[in-house]
Amino acid sequence: MLRRFLLASVAMLGLASAQPASANVFRWANDGDVNSMDPYTRQETFLLTFNANIYEPLIRRDRNLGLEPALALRWEQVEPTVWRFHLRQGVRFSDGTPFTADDVVFSVARARGPGSNVASFFASVTEARKVDDHTVELVTDVPNPILPNQLTSFGVMSKTWLERNNAARVADLTSREENFATRNAMGTGPFMLQSREPDRRTVLVPNPNWWDRPEHNLTRVEFNVIANDATRVAALLSGEVDMVYTVPPQDMDRIRRTNGLRIIEGPELRTIYLGMDQGRDELLKSDVRGRNPFKDVRVRRAMLLAIDMQAIHSRVMRGQSRVTNQIFGPGVNGFMEANDRRPAVDLDAARRLLAEAGYPNGFGVTLDCPNDRYVNDEAICTAVVSMLARIGVRVNLNAQTRARFFAEVNPPRYNTSFYMLGWTPNTYDAHNALFNLAGTRDGVRGVFNNGGYSNPRFDELLGQIAVETNPQRRQEMITEASRILQEDVAYLPLHQQQVVWAARNTIQLQQQADNGFPLRYVRVGQ
Repeated sequence: MLRRFLLASVAMLGLASAQPASANVFRWANDGDVNSMDPYTRQETFLLTFNANIYEPLIRRDRNLGLEPALALRWEQVEPTVWRFHLRQGVRFSDGTPFTADDVVFSVARARGPGSNVASFFASVTEARKVDDHTVELVTDVPNPILPNQLTSFGVMSKTWLERNNAARVADLTSREENFATRNAMGTGPFMLQSREPDRRTVLVPNPNWWDRPEHNLTRVEFNVIANDATRVAALLSGEVDMVYTVPPQDMDRIRRTNGLRIIEGPELRTIYLGMDQGRDELLKSDVRGRNPFKDVRVRRAMLLAIDMQAIHSRVMRGQSRVTNQIFGPGVNGFMEANDRRPAVDLDAARRLLAEAGYPNGFGVTLDCPNDRYVNDEAICTAVVSMLARIGVRVNLNAQTRARFFAEVNPPRYNTSFYMLGWTPNTYDAHNALFNLAGTRDGVRGVFNNGGYSNPRFDELLGQIAVETNPQRRQEMITEASRILQEDVAYLPLHQQQVVWAARNTIQLQQQADNGFPLRYVRVGQ
């Protein structure tokens, strides 16, 4: 009976009437949509990895996340503050327009401009200049030895196409703006956008004029949004989709036991954490008037001591996580196991700290949480609500779809007091997480420091880490910066979640630790 109900739910989504499967059609599903076809609108893994199938960077990641040439054949640091990129010749956008240095210079300016959410990719860049049609230089304010790593998520767009379609400026998703680039796309990558139905289905087809040698054998890619966990799994079990990008932990064993299906899993670089507004004098969403409890480190530490991450690990995540007390984890350069020690749960100490801070009876606050972005995100937030209630912190849970959630909590609004987020350092280096999440906000640094945390010594270390080339000295600085965050309880780190996908045995694909999903590696058939 349950199976018939779930399959009927799939049919109601219209999936059952989709094009019949063929050897070259790949159909996959996720619990949330891409939200925009413009790769600069949001610095969010799923949006960036989906659009990377259409828009390409100068330097891309290979199967093992190493750097390899893409639109730039080679690059070099010609001066301490100048990186030169030699562009691939003969490349065309899918509409036939030649790719040149003008597109790179224009794209950098657009990515750093109004509405963009990826300006931090170019935090150290002061100028992008054209040397000739196939050579570009990026000038930095200080020597930046990891700049190539920072560019791997930056997709280059067509200057001609953007200007022709009045999309030269990025539409601000937080204000629900749209322009032509929001629902349309045109890049140099392995795939082209054929159709777009927001929150339902997006179809890609191969770019016949792609400059690289295809490793995939696909003729059509259908991406389906199936928000309900049970319905999404039922679609996989029934054969309506070939792969599921977000697998509910509670369904993993069932999928493993099903003939013809497999679970693909591995550690993820993303860290899930809770943030607190430490900047405003009065919280936006709290019953406390005239002051901000989160400005007091004793309150923040009390909450850390009240959250039982081992319980969340075993009961909510069913073992599919790694408990942490840092904002970056294993696999990220600068991580050291010895620096990642979480204090034991201590409710009595937490209550004493709240009383010392002037909140003997606790206080009320709203927790903003996505319900379709991270593995079991709403369930984790629900567990946190119960745990904090034990020390008198009364939490009202506001769970929303990712589109609404990100528009509220992320820049430029920061319309939140207490929130859940996740972060994957796209450089695979600790500096990326430290700089973006905890540096004092200045318009470029700390853009995703949504709680407004600020520490002068920490900021000083950020500047030093960015330019230090001695590995031992740099590690010492990263360790000190991490210790400052822990002593200040700047965040309430939760865990690194597992990357868990499910697919038919006839699907070949490449799972990566950053949860990127390059379709250029997907093959259908035995």
